[in-house]
Amino acid sequence: MAKLRALLVGATGIAGQQFVSALRDHPWFEIGAIAASPRNAGKRYDEAVAGGWFLSEPIPADIAALRLLDPGAAPRGVDLVFSAVESDVARELEPRFAAELPVISAASTFRMEPDVPLLIPPVNAGHVGLVTAQRARGWRGSVVPIPNCTTTGLAVVLAPLAERFGVRSVVMTSLQAVSGAGRSPGVAALDILDNVIPYIPKEEGKVEAETRKILGRWVPGASAVEPMAIRISATCTRVAVQDGHTETVSVGLGRPASLDEVKDALRTWEGSPEARDLPSSAPRWIEVLEAQDRPQPRLDRETHGGMATSVGRIREEPVLEHGVKLVLVSHNTKMGAARGAVLVAELMRARGFLGR
Repeated sequence: MAKLRALLVGATGIAGQQFVSALRDHPWFEIGAIAASPRNAGKRYDEAVAGGWFLSEPIPADIAALRLLDPGAAPRGVDLVFSAVESDVARELEPRFAAELPVISAASTFRMEPDVPLLIPPVNAGHVGLVTAQRARGWRGSVVPIPNCTTTGLAVVLAPLAERFGVRSVVMTSLQAVSGAGRSPGVAALDILDNVIPYIPKEEGKVEAETRKILGRWVPGASAVEPMAIRISATCTRVAVQDGHTETVSVGLGRPASLDEVKDALRTWEGSPEARDLPSSAPRWIEVLEAQDRPQPRLDRETHGGMATSVGRIREEPVLEHGVKLVLVSHNTKMGAARGAVLVAELMRARGFLGR
């Protein structure tokens, strides 16, 4: 299988750097070109990120030597686009790219558009067929975003519970890592040290709406997803953790279930069959931990390469009908960002939506 060449836009930010890592030695994709802000156009990649490389691993030598393009330039010699730009920039650039190429995006701009699938492959791989509805826009390509990084871990855990018991209501409080804010504008060190910031702009609404869409129903040929009828209340906070979002979640199930049944549903869930054998797939999407003090972001965010959601502290929830509560940890810049986007691209290629 010949590798598809990708243009990576927004390559110098934290999410862009994670794309560089996720695509290193990938069997299906390779970075053929990179772009960032116009002020960096023409620079070598290693010059543009000098002093700001976020990852512990070195920059791949072949990527370090690439010259950054102006993102407004028409891409040539590439088969798809990975977009790691801010939402306002995505609104301008992504439709321009989608006119000719598939765009897999980490931006929020098009997530809630009716003809746009919002994909977590183990949860809703079947929704990928919705991309065909975008032909009505006159595009030869498409825009396929990934969810908010806070939504990802929540939707992964709710999926098996909804499948086995039904889910009526969810109350979630997040303790989100600072890497989720990026560096622009980011979170100032003096704001987050010795502190919890109890508000992240627009985050709570995103989590509530996106989760309903991801868990919703799409019928082939339909022009939109029917959102799941579920009540969700989210409170999103920022804490002094580098990577890994922690969430405390209370769930009102559709029917009574013992804690052993809930654990079994989480442990045995295999997700969508189409997502099981992709290059970035985890051997298990959910790991259930029995220790009372787990999961913890420092200890559990890298489970299965950062692609699995770790769950613990599963207990009865007396406030909600048929209630259960738990704590989860999900890697926000891996499964919740770049590697999750690469997983979506893998699904699209497996389903015939990418390729020469």
